[in-house]
This record gives sequence, C-alpha cells and structure tokens, in this order.
Amino acid sequence: MPHPLVTQLRFTRSEWVRGLKAVTAEEAARRFSPINPIAWMIGHLAWQEQLYWLERAQGTTVVREVQQFGYGKPLSVPPLDEAWAWWRTVTTAADPYLDSLIGAKLTRRWKRESSKETPGTKLHRTTYHYWFHLGESQAIRQMLGHTKLPDFVGGFGKSQYRPETPGRAS
Repeated sequence: MPHPLVTQLRFTRSEWVRGLKAVTAEEAARRFSPINPIAWMIGHLAWQEQLYWLERAQGTTVVREVQQFGYGKPLSVPPLDEAWAWWRTVTTAADPYLDSLIGAKLTRRWKRESSKETPGTKLHRTTYHYWFHLGESQAIRQMLGHTKLPDFVGGFGKSQYRPETPGRAS
C-alpha cells in the first residue's frame, strides 16, 4: 500500500483531471493575463512531476517536451491533447517510484538534488502545487462562462484517511 502522502498526491491528480474534464482545446489555450493558459498548466505540472520523480530521483526523462514548461521558461501553449498525453506519460512513469517511497526513503535526499528538500517534502510541494493551479484553472473556467464547476473536493474513494502502516519505517 502506498505511503499516505503518495495517496494524497494521487487523489489530488484525480481532482486535477476532474476539474478540467469539461475544458475544450480552444478554452485550454486561452490566456487571461497574467494567468497562464490551462494547457500550459498541464504541461507545467507534468514538468514538475518529471523533474522530481524521474529526473532527480532516477536520472531519467520520459517526455522531453515538458521541459519547456519549467519555472521561469517563456510561455508556450501546447495543444490540449498533447499536454494531457505528456502528463499521463509522466505520471504513469513516476508511479512505480512513488510506490517505493516509504520510511527513510522519504527523508533521504537525492544525489541529483541541490536543495535541502527531501522526497517527503517534494510530495507536499507537488500536491500543494496542483491545488494552486487547480484554483487558477477554475477561475479561468469561470471567466470562460462555465457553470456548474466541480464541487470543492470530490469523493475521497480510496483516499480515505489512514495512518502510516506500522513496520514500514525501513
């Protein structure tokens, strides 16, 4: 069973997808400055997940295209279907590593990491980053005239609270 922080990240990802389900390709490319377009946000979150869970943690890159959505890079707006395909490829590739994060692996810094943040802290940062952009994306949807937006946090399903499993500290 994954660590509770990984379960939270996966729930957050599912809310990300749910919150953007009704967005069209044209809408995803629209920019309400200074907010970046939704398609960019999808690429940006794929970039972060790839940076942390694949590049820094394992020294691998699965979707080079998402590197253009890194923090501070010039604005680039991908087609919506490509952004989602990249995001799915990255998150699918990241999942086996995320499943391995237990005990000391959550507090042991990666060799390729220059900051003092640990994988556990990166899980928090990634989860909160999704919520930040989910809020922005819902504001964009409102500006586009969308109504009946998703409720404030959907059903928790498999993400019900559970304490860390005793004996998984290694």
